[in-house]
Amino acid sequence: MSQAVADLPEDIETLRAIIAAQAAQLAEADRRLHTRDTLIEKLKAQLALLHRARFGASSEKVERQIEQLELALEDIEAAASETAPSPVAKAEAEKAKPARQPLPEHLPRFEEIHEVEDCACPTCGGRDFLKAGSVVSEVLDYIPASFRVVRHVRRKLVCKGCDTEIKAAMPSPPIERGKPGAGLLAHVLVAKYCDHLPLYRQSGIYARENVELSRSTMAHWVGQVSPLLAPLVEALRTHVFAGSRLHGDDTPVPVLDPGRGRTKEGRLWVYVRDGRPWKDETPPAVAYFYSPDRKGEHPRKHLENFRGVLHADGYAGFRHLYEPSKLGEAPPVLEAACMAHVRRKFFDLTVSGPAPIAEEAIKRIGELYDIEALIRGATPERRQEIRQKQTAPRFATLRGWFETTLVQLPQKAKTAEVIRYALTRWTALGRFIDDGTIEIDNNAAERAVRPIPLGRKNWLFAGSDKGGARAADVMSLIETAKLNGLDPEAYLRTVLARIADYPAKKIADLLPWGDVFQAKTA
Repeated sequence: MSQAVADLPEDIETLRAIIAAQAAQLAEADRRLHTRDTLIEKLKAQLALLHRARFGASSEKVERQIEQLELALEDIEAAASETAPSPVAKAEAEKAKPARQPLPEHLPRFEEIHEVEDCACPTCGGRDFLKAGSVVSEVLDYIPASFRVVRHVRRKLVCKGCDTEIKAAMPSPPIERGKPGAGLLAHVLVAKYCDHLPLYRQSGIYARENVELSRSTMAHWVGQVSPLLAPLVEALRTHVFAGSRLHGDDTPVPVLDPGRGRTKEGRLWVYVRDGRPWKDETPPAVAYFYSPDRKGEHPRKHLENFRGVLHADGYAGFRHLYEPSKLGEAPPVLEAACMAHVRRKFFDLTVSGPAPIAEEAIKRIGELYDIEALIRGATPERRQEIRQKQTAPRFATLRGWFETTLVQLPQKAKTAEVIRYALTRWTALGRFIDDGTIEIDNNAAERAVRPIPLGRKNWLFAGSDKGGARAADVMSLIETAKLNGLDPEAYLRTVLARIADYPAKKIADLLPWGDVFQAKTA
């Protein structure tokens, strides 16, 4: 009798109550599955209709609707794979699952031999074995520009004393009993979140190599990999917010809203820790977060434990961070405003025609940047020394010129608005002069945001709020790898090959600067 059966109560009414509760849980799970499957079928029907329409009178609107539905299906199918099923649901899914197709025969095979380590028979303790063949399992893997099938050949031994079989161990695959290898999963993730290729486009590319990988199959993989990477993403975010100097920004992301039949505007937030300009040897890193709106509660939550200087634009949602929590206390965060924003506003005034005041402002701000270029990578002490000697006088002169010019302009003039924008932030704009660890601008965050508009152009939007959060997680790892000089695909390939078996308490070893990657470059 199993322990679970032995622990059941003997009272019939109690047993009936347990059975009724479990039946209710199963009914609710079945209802949710039915709702999801109905939505998937509805989206697939709409997609088929739009595909037929495209081959008639093609239009940009039809193409956009097709991409919306493709992305919605990707995220629904990925989300369905992200949550671990209950044992009952898992058994039912196994029964309903169709037989797996064999991996393509035309692909080259590459064998990795796993020998049985020197060991004793677990049954009788004997050490004299006979060779008993091998156990072979195949996974579909990907190397740059080609597919391959990796044959994991696990040698077997048989104990001469009692015929007990021992099989060689092999690393756990990223997806349990799954066909994709770490290289293929890394390639799919980088193509989607770095190169901005939706899964249905990747499917078409792979089909040209006679490898049929449907969008739904890859969405299933993405959904299963997401929770596998979650502890590593959390370790990365801990590293980012452990610093005392941070760059923050946000950008809009269109998100599909299937219930309303159109898109809504979500938000991707970015926080960068990068001390390289002032010779800090701490590895640079970037953390992204997704939110369904731009409410100030989101940065409040992101930065609730951060203490230090935040480089940011004038977004009102950050304002509460610069205020003391109690009377007489120093604020938890000091604002460092962005001079690049000021310069850009003046530059915008020159686009429509001659703007002498804006051009003079750009020239004067440019002198400050010339000094910054000379001291980039110097020690904080050296940067502070040069800034106080050369930058401070120019900065004071620039303020005087702004104030004199402002009184000569109509108050509603665009140039006057830009000057007032700068003067109201003057203390925060000049904070870098007296501290060599503070930057003149927020360009570190703006560089981290730059890939997102490109993604918006290519994949249009996230397929759901869950898809936006998943994108933020994977992009955090990809962009951090790039900041540390690693190929993001090679980085994720190494991570995915190891993370399933990696001890949770050592997960930070898999960050781009961790022991795993230090050992590889040593």
